[in-house]
Amino acid sequence: MKIAINGFGRIGRNVFKVAFADKNIEIVGINDLTSPKTLAHLLKYDSNYGVYDKSVEVGENAIIVDGKSIPVYALRNPAELPWKELGVDVAIESTGVFTVAEGPKGGYKDHIKAGAKKVILTVPAKDKIEQTIVCGVNDDKIDLSFEAFSNASCTTNC
Repeated sequence: MKIAINGFGRIGRNVFKVAFADKNIEIVGINDLTSPKTLAHLLKYDSNYGVYDKSVEVGENAIIVDGKSIPVYALRNPAELPWKELGVDVAIESTGVFTVAEGPKGGYKDHIKAGAKKVILTVPAKDKIEQTIVCGVNDDKIDLSFEAFSNASCTTNC
């Protein structure tokens, strides 16, 4: 499965670390307005979780983790992201900004418009999202026919 992460704050970086360790998941893109140099530093050194045990370097518009180059984009509008070209199966929306499907500054469904097959919010949606899943509560009821999911509160699932 190919994933992309929009928003590389603490939650986006934690998603990255879990996904990077899973051989069934390929991280194909990161979108954040911060420079790749700063993102690489924050990925490597975390004040709560300590030093990441992987090598982390900076490339041109990319971060390189254990030799794997992952492109970094800096676009404000998720609809402009190259998810279709990258073959993104799931976009992780972890900015905390796009909590409605559509809005004046964009919405979580813009990831679908950009070519992702599905989108997962790391926060509660502020509108009626197709499905909210809480691990250990209703994760056995995931309906994969839906496009948009919320994992409820990121602090519930960290």
